[in-house]
Amino acid sequence: MIPDGLKVINLGLPKSGTTTLAAALTQAGLRVADWKVRPGQGKVRGFVGRLLYAGYFETGDPLQFLDGFDALTEIDVIRDGKNLWPQTDWALLSAIRARHPGAKFILSVRDPASHADSMRRWSNLGRRRLPAADVPGLPAEFGKKPGELERWIEGHISFCRHVFAGADDFLEYHIEDPQARDKIGAFLGLDLPWWGKANENARHPTKSGATEPAPEAVGAEPATGTSTR
Repeated sequence: MIPDGLKVINLGLPKSGTTTLAAALTQAGLRVADWKVRPGQGKVRGFVGRLLYAGYFETGDPLQFLDGFDALTEIDVIRDGKNLWPQTDWALLSAIRARHPGAKFILSVRDPASHADSMRRWSNLGRRRLPAADVPGLPAEFGKKPGELERWIEGHISFCRHVFAGADDFLEYHIEDPQARDKIGAFLGLDLPWWGKANENARHPTKSGATEPAPEAVGAEPATGTSTR
């Protein structure tokens, strides 16, 4: 049974297990928007990050246009001319807390080195788009050199830990933690019937025998209806 008024917002960055979390919460019965609201999911369509900002600036409530969902598992977007990172915006996050006192915030994390490596291998996310954009905490032209994406990832984790320090509406979990499912379930008051790995960052062999990143572009829509993040 889903607790009344439950709203779940994941603050994790791309490639931090957001699709796995989306799959787990969906199988637990929650209505989940993962990166994008797609046809048939609700009255509105579009990127979750843009809809959050539209609600915030038009009405003061970031969830105004996402009230049909119980959980938002990836909220950033860096695609189609959009560069939005609500999980780094304290004003927006505090507005959610003020308007939705029962909201729960989750931070999915992984080792910064492996996280950055996954970003670099995922389409052109870590190699071109992030270094070319002015991302909060990662100004344009930074992110190309070794250690720069890692430092940005560490900075985001520190930000979340600081602004939610001591809060009972916040949970940080490591995606490799064998107790992750139990911790998330207890935090949300839910039974999670499934936990695993969804949307892994596989490499595909080339004709020469070398490997190259999986060809999917970040943001493409797979047949399952979840995002390719």
